[in-house]
Amino acid sequence: MSIRMIAASSAAILAVSAHQAQAQSNTQELSEVVVTASRAPEPLSATGSAISVVSGETIATSNPGSLVDALRSVPGLDISENGGPGGTANVRMRGANTGQTLVMIDGIRVNDPTAASGDFEFAMFAPSAIDRIEVLRGPQSALYGSDAMGGVINIITKKGSGPAQFNVRTEAGSYGTVTTQGSMVGTNGPWSYAFTGGGQHSNGFSRYGYRIPSIEARYPNLERDGYDRVGGSARIGYDAGEGIRLEAGTVQSFTRAAYDAASGTYPDTGSSTDRLLQTVYGRVGIDSFGGILTHNVTVSNTHTERSFNELSYPLSMAPPRGATARTLDYWGDSLGAEYQATLKLGAFGSLVYGAKTQSETAQTFTTGILPTPSPMTSTLAKQQDTNSLFALWSVPIGERLNITLGGRVDDVVNVARFETWRATAAYNIFETGTKLRASAGTGAKAPTLFQLYSQANGTPTLSPETSFGYDAGIDQSLFNGRVVLSVTGFANDFSNLINFVSYTPTACAVGQTLGCYNNVARAETSGLEVGATIDVLPGLVKFNAAYTYLHAVDLTTGLTLARRPQNLARFALTITPNDRWLIEPRITTVSKRYSSANEVGVVDAYTRVDLYSEYRLDANWKVFARGENILNERYQEVLNFGTTGPALYAGFNATW
Repeated sequence: MSIRMIAASSAAILAVSAHQAQAQSNTQELSEVVVTASRAPEPLSATGSAISVVSGETIATSNPGSLVDALRSVPGLDISENGGPGGTANVRMRGANTGQTLVMIDGIRVNDPTAASGDFEFAMFAPSAIDRIEVLRGPQSALYGSDAMGGVINIITKKGSGPAQFNVRTEAGSYGTVTTQGSMVGTNGPWSYAFTGGGQHSNGFSRYGYRIPSIEARYPNLERDGYDRVGGSARIGYDAGEGIRLEAGTVQSFTRAAYDAASGTYPDTGSSTDRLLQTVYGRVGIDSFGGILTHNVTVSNTHTERSFNELSYPLSMAPPRGATARTLDYWGDSLGAEYQATLKLGAFGSLVYGAKTQSETAQTFTTGILPTPSPMTSTLAKQQDTNSLFALWSVPIGERLNITLGGRVDDVVNVARFETWRATAAYNIFETGTKLRASAGTGAKAPTLFQLYSQANGTPTLSPETSFGYDAGIDQSLFNGRVVLSVTGFANDFSNLINFVSYTPTACAVGQTLGCYNNVARAETSGLEVGATIDVLPGLVKFNAAYTYLHAVDLTTGLTLARRPQNLARFALTITPNDRWLIEPRITTVSKRYSSANEVGVVDAYTRVDLYSEYRLDANWKVFARGENILNERYQEVLNFGTTGPALYAGFNATW
């Protein structure tokens, strides 16, 4: 062997060693464990799904009055609030409708059975109880059934570990806002516990028209629309030994908020709404055959109440003369029982399989108040039962490739049965810190109880909505983990969509003069999601970015779907002058979109700048301040609804 060949061989060995060293650093970047992508704990490096994790740190530095503000850093999500925190919040994933995203709390479905589209009202829940949020994008009905057409948002509450720890956080600031929250988490022998609680108050601003010059000129004395919220959570676990684990948890939240009719001659009304969310679950886990086969049984119940005190005025009379008022009540319950098993197959991977039964009930009422009182009258009282079977096989092929194949059957009693499937692949190139991934699958959503049985607009013969979607992406770590990039391209085709249509004798039943629900629409969405974390100056400056390009089209008209911006980006620069001080400016920019179907009602593009800073006084105490919209951008998320002006909030956080 020549000297040249020996030198070349040595260089190759050194190169491989360098790649392996970098691979170790890159693997650390992807070593985070997620539970939503395959219904079981799984390293992020092994999943072929597009999934993002919103950490506890991100949640803590976001607006404590708005759960959705913590989600704004996730690519693929479009978020809008009707007049700020406490108002109705809409979350769309990859252009899907709001009701096509499944929302869970600790794996428990919390979508509202009484909502027309079956979506979750994010204003019902404050972020104080949350430990982390996992956002799984793309059709996931094969894993989670109906509502998971666009994806899944799994809110994971705090869980006890280690010695007892207490935390108190208080914030106060603009618009008469005060927030206080606390938690106690820890373990004691075989027991683990986590308790959280908190309250919020804000005088708010007018949800209709605030900081919109044309509206404020017409209505110069817009009233404030504030909100109050109290809530808490508890999660208790017990390790009984011999592979037996017990866990129980609950979340309770009550919100009272003012809102405006936002229509008619006098749109600034004194309406208000009460929202109650209650979830409770019990879970038993059993390991058998030395952990080769694991069983989990979960029983849960979710209860929601929404009460709208609706005040309006006739077109010809100024307030308060001639006021009309009524109360609309919505009571929903979802009772479920689920069995899930995980079978470890050694070199053949693992098999997750199980069954679920779920019963949903919806009751709605109307009560007349003005001008003539009338008793509470039932407008809907229906039940819908769903029985499901599911399975997911995860198999590694060599040390680099991981593949999953899954399917599910959902039988919605007296409505329809639908089958869905999903496949994913992840391929790791450890030498270069690269993960290639792809997924494809189908989605389905059963018609809601309101769409089926509403006295005024329901159609009992509706079929499930369906979809097919796929994505492919790359996660790349560079320069020993200083640069981490994620790029995903996606496409979805939605069929049999349920829309509200105007009355015609062929479309609606006799008496449905205002219109009805029908399977009449098709849509397609496609786009690009980009995430980036760059350690510009290690220990001093870090840059984070999330960008989404979305093409969302109604295939019936060829026009852009309502409220879907084509471009949405969020940037943050984290500056740490020393190990105690953090400064983080954040920029959110959203392109124009349309408020209504058929490209009606342009909502202008905007760019908003926020600023967060905290200073750690010692190991237990830190003070912080955050400024919202510090450059005074006048913008709208929903047409004619107000958004915050320049606002300042400050507080302290204590942990011991």
